[in-house]
Amino acid sequence: MYGGSVRLCKCAAHLPVGQPGRLNCTVVTENVIEAEELKRIVEFHGHMCPGLALGVQAARLALREIGAHAQDEEVVATVETDMCAVDAIQFLTGCTFGKGNLIHRDLGKNAYTFWRRSDGKAIRISGRPGVRRRDPEHQNLFERLAAGEATPAERDRLWKLHHERSAAILAMQPDELFTVVPVDDAPPRKARVHVSVECDSCREETMETRIRLLRGKRLCPDCFDWELGAG
Repeated sequence: MYGGSVRLCKCAAHLPVGQPGRLNCTVVTENVIEAEELKRIVEFHGHMCPGLALGVQAARLALREIGAHAQDEEVVATVETDMCAVDAIQFLTGCTFGKGNLIHRDLGKNAYTFWRRSDGKAIRISGRPGVRRRDPEHQNLFERLAAGEATPAERDRLWKLHHERSAAILAMQPDELFTVVPVDDAPPRKARVHVSVECDSCREETMETRIRLLRGKRLCPDCFDWELGAG
């Protein structure tokens, strides 16, 4: 059933792309999100996993408290993790890296802050302690898989546990998984478009605000670091 290598996602539990089997979407349809939309989220991310399920639930809270899917920058989010949950948040809230209204803070926390620019309302959504904790069997199987020691039977069992955990998360109410508190911080400034400048070393165009000057040269960050180290 598991042919080839198995990719591990940052949430440390996933269903590999192309694996047979489906999440039981009956509960999902009734309580959280339509099955067809869940399918689109999974297709966007690449697999179903507990981390993605947590992102669905965090996004559900954001939509409830802040409002509808952002077409532009009317809603902005700061995410404190780079795990799978962020893809569900991008898909459902419309806060994306490309639009400039999704900002990553590398803090390693299952936490997300959303601002509504129209009136300044802001909330911080953070995971309740223990929501990502795996039971001993699940943890042991994952560690064996990560070490390349899992047997085919153990991989199948891990796949089943991933499915069960994802379904359990999606069947819960978001408030069981996260706390929501208001925040008073001002929203991040809107994304700005800058002209590009050619790096004098690699000749690649670089946003002018990232260009560094060294010995009369205009350098991109990588070339600046290289020439500074070489000099």
